[in-house]
Amino acid sequence: MAWLDEILSRLVEHPVCGYRPGSTPAAEPTTIAALALVAHGRMPPVDKALDWLVPQQSVIGSVGVYERDSTPGWATSFAVLLWTRTNTRGRHQARIDHGVTWLLGSRGTTMEEESKDLGHNPRLVGWPWASGTHSWLEPTAYALLALKAAGLSDHPRAREAVKLLLDRQLPAGGFNYGNTIVLGQELKPHVQPTGVALVALADEAGIRDRVGRSLDYLRAEVNVGTTSSSLAWALLGLGGYGALPSGHKSWLEAATNRTLAHDASPYKLGLLALADRAGDQPLLKRNAPAAN
Repeated sequence: MAWLDEILSRLVEHPVCGYRPGSTPAAEPTTIAALALVAHGRMPPVDKALDWLVPQQSVIGSVGVYERDSTPGWATSFAVLLWTRTNTRGRHQARIDHGVTWLLGSRGTTMEEESKDLGHNPRLVGWPWASGTHSWLEPTAYALLALKAAGLSDHPRAREAVKLLLDRQLPAGGFNYGNTIVLGQELKPHVQPTGVALVALADEAGIRDRVGRSLDYLRAEVNVGTTSSSLAWALLGLGGYGALPSGHKSWLEAATNRTLAHDASPYKLGLLALADRAGDQPLLKRNAPAAN
C-alpha cells in the first residue's frame, strides 16, 4: 500500500519527532512513531527513539511531554509502552520499573462525597493531565495500558482505572474527555476519547454488553472524512473487539493523504500506521519482538 509505505518511510527517516515536522521533539509523537515501526517490523530506527528517551526520564521516573521536561508526566505511559514492547532480554526493565513506580504514585484529585452536579463518581482515582488536578479519561486510559503492558493488570490501581473508565461512559454509549452529566445536562461523546477508552478496555472480560453501545457509537460516527487522530483511535478501539468496518483501509489512505497535504504531522501519521494493525491490538501486546 503506497500510503502506508509513505508513512513508514517518513517515520524511519525521522523516528525522533515532534507534533509537526521540524518542531521540538516530544515524547508522545516519538513513542507513537516508534510503536508504529515496531508494529510493522521496522526495528533498526526504533533504537534512535529509545536512545532519545534515555535522558528524558527524570530521576523520579517520569517522562515529560517535550524534550527535557519532566512535567507534566502523562507521557510516561507511552514511554513505558514502548519500553515493554522492546524489552528484549530485559534491556529496558530498570526504566520500565522506574516509570511504573512514578505512575503508581501519580493520582488525580478526588472528592470525598459525590456531587449532585456531576454524573460521574468523583471518588474514583485515576490519572490527571497535570499534578494536583482531577482524573481524566485519556491519561487514565494511557496509564492503564502501560500497567497492563508491564504485567500489572491485576494491580489495584489498574482495577480502579477500569472502574473509572466505565463510570465515565455516557448514557448514549460513547465517551468524552471525562465528564458525563454536569448541572443536569448530559454532555456529548467524542470519537477520539471513545476509541482511547475502548483500546484500554479491550481485554477486559465480561464488559462486551457494556461497551457495545460505544462500539455502536463509533460505527455510526466514523467514516472516510473523520480526522486522522480520531479515525486512528476509533479503529484501534474497534479492532480490539473484532468490529472493524469494511473499507477502513481506504479511510486510512484518505486520512493519510489529507494529513500529508495539511501538516504531515508525525503524530497523526504514526497513529494511522498503528491503526493499520488495529486488528492485532498493537497497544495491548506485552511481548518484545525477537532480536534481528
